[in-house]
Formats: sequence, C-alpha cells, structure tokens
Amino acid sequence: MDLQPGNRGEIRDFLVSRRARITPAQAGLPTSARRRVPGLRREEVAVLAGVSTEWYTRLEKGHIGGVSEDVLDAVARALRLDDDERTYLFDLARSSRQQSRTPSRRRDVEIPARVQWLLDSMTMSSAFVRNGRTDVVAGNPLARALLAPMFDSATADRRGRPNLARYIFLDPGAQDFFVDWDAAGAATAALLRAEAGHEPRDRALRELVGELSTLSPEFRGHWAAHDVLMRHDGVKRLRHPEVGHLDLTFQSLDLPLSGRAVHDLIIYTAEPGTASEDRLKLLASWAATRSRTAEPTRHT
Repeated sequence: MDLQPGNRGEIRDFLVSRRARITPAQAGLPTSARRRVPGLRREEVAVLAGVSTEWYTRLEKGHIGGVSEDVLDAVARALRLDDDERTYLFDLARSSRQQSRTPSRRRDVEIPARVQWLLDSMTMSSAFVRNGRTDVVAGNPLARALLAPMFDSATADRRGRPNLARYIFLDPGAQDFFVDWDAAGAATAALLRAEAGHEPRDRALRELVGELSTLSPEFRGHWAAHDVLMRHDGVKRLRHPEVGHLDLTFQSLDLPLSGRAVHDLIIYTAEPGTASEDRLKLLASWAATRSRTAEPTRHT
C-alpha cells in the first residue's frame, strides 16, 4: 500500500472518495437523470468552493503543496468534510510542502514513570496508552486482564507488546473477542489512515500498513474507503473468555509526551449497577491478585 510522502495518488483518492458520497441534491445543485459518476462532478465542487474547474482538477491530481489554507478551507466546506477529515487534508498539504521524502524509523517514545503510576492508580478501570500505530505501549493490570486475548496473541511483538490493528485483522480469535468486530476494524483502519497523514514518513507505519494490506482482505477494504478518525470513543462490547459478555464505555484522551508523536490514554469503564460492572470488578480482583503474586519478595 503506497504511503509515499506527498503522494499524489493518496490526495486524489481521498478527494474523489469524498465528492463521490455527496449528491447534487445534498449540495443544493440542480441534477438530471444522466450522470456518469456517483456524487458530485469536479466542476460542481469547483463552483461550491469558488475556484475554477481547471484549478480544482489540478488540486485533485495531487498538486496541493502550494495551496493556501483559505482555499483548502473552501474545498473542505464544499466536500462537507468533518473535523477529522479536514485535519487529514491539511496534513496531506503539509507533508507535500516538506523537503525530505525519505521514510525514517521513528524512535519509540519512552513512557515516563509518572504515566505508569497514573495507570496503576486506576484500579477499577482498564487503562492503557496507545501510540499512533496502535501499539499498546503501557497499561495497568486490569488492562492486561481485560485484553488478555490480545496480549497473549501471536500477533504481539517479541517484547509481548500487542498491536490493536494486527490483533483485529490477523488473529482469528479477534472476531469472537470483539462482538462488533467489523466496526472495530473500520475504526482501527481509520485511525491508521489519520496517522499516515500526520506522519507520512514513518517507516514502521508503512510496514504495518503493507503487512495488513497483504494479509487481510478486510483491512484492504477498509483502507480503500479512505475514512479518517483522529480519536475513537464510545461503547465496546467484548466476549471475554473468563467472565463472559461485557458492555464497556471507553474514552480516548490526548496524552502529550514528546514532540509530534501521537499517544492516547484509553480508559474502559462499566456503567454502575450493571452486570458488566460486576464482571469487571471480578477481573480487577484477579488482576490485583496476579500483580501481587508477580511482585518480588521485599526484605526489610
């Protein structure tokens, strides 16, 4: 899957996919029965954005590096981009202006001890830190117990660090663990798409997308949709092998750690008074017991 920085095909496919989903009626334009393309034509987007058809055609071919923010804003409004999609478009423009085109391997950010202390203090919530490539880089004992199928999966790396995308698309057990597996896959691919716009020269990200595209038809389908998601919140339904069905609310929070690297703090909780809360408490009890057992004996 091509993630070349400033890639004109990436810009083209994104803009084409966005205008294909808007009908002339939705845009307030006259329409007729004879239409060769789904959604809006290029000239219709140009009219809505207040630019010439030739200019918009050039933009859709990937010539975006020198475009002003005002014009990008006009195109975003014409295509009815949401906040995440607008940010993604601006990220593509920014990467096209940068001089360096050589992919590089970003050094992983060290998770400060204070962050691990924060995670461990949340005894009744599953909490973990995820980077932009969906690696789980830190977590508390309850996260380890709740997401045990992912931590124990063969898709985890040599250090035992799981990757959400690899688990969802490459481990057959994920389809049983995530009740809404297809929705989880769509959201995960959209998160990776946003990260690709933000960090187009990240070699590890390119390798991950290439691996998933080669091995997972489902990922290829989601990736081709060009959907973008900067943050993922909502309700997650899990089928846990130890405690059964769980309906959990999850919240994603920005966690500024270093420079431009994206890290999110993800917290899973259960609604008070529900069966899911009772089952999560049971998992928390098990996790605390295992954590104490794993600690080395301390001598005074």
